[in-house]
Amino acid sequence: MNNLYKRLELLANIAIILVAISLMAVLAKRYIFTSGNQTSEQIQSNVGTKVSQLDIDWSKSDKNLLLVLSNTCHFCTESAPFYQRLVQERTQRDTFRLAAVLPQPVNEGRSYLNGLGVNIDEVKQLSPSAIRIRGTPTLLLVNSAGVVTDEWLGKLPPQKENEVLNRLR
Repeated sequence: MNNLYKRLELLANIAIILVAISLMAVLAKRYIFTSGNQTSEQIQSNVGTKVSQLDIDWSKSDKNLLLVLSNTCHFCTESAPFYQRLVQERTQRDTFRLAAVLPQPVNEGRSYLNGLGVNIDEVKQLSPSAIRIRGTPTLLLVNSAGVVTDEWLGKLPPQKENEVLNRLR
């Protein structure tokens, strides 16, 4: 009887170890090995979709740049110098409109943007997920019909910042 008990205990321990290893492998595959290797096809793009959830009159300009930010996003804060360049470019050329959407109330959003030195006329409150945005910062170039024509995700390197500026000119 003692021998049988020891064998059952050994088998149970082996089964527990195998289940734990399998679970770790599944989690590692899902969260570690795919997060940095996603192709653009795996990331759901907003290009071609209409942004109708916001009360913004897109028809005022052929080029509208929507900044999707959050005051809790350190990448948004780190990107402030680029957003300041966007405001300066808009002031000098007046070839596009700037709007921002944040999940925080409008007054908090305005305060956050003003603290960054980014003066944007239209600030709206909306959860990024309501417009299919998975992370902040995200920039959407929206045409006069409210359709997204280009999209940039995350804190942009200098060459991507220049790409955005060139698309707005």
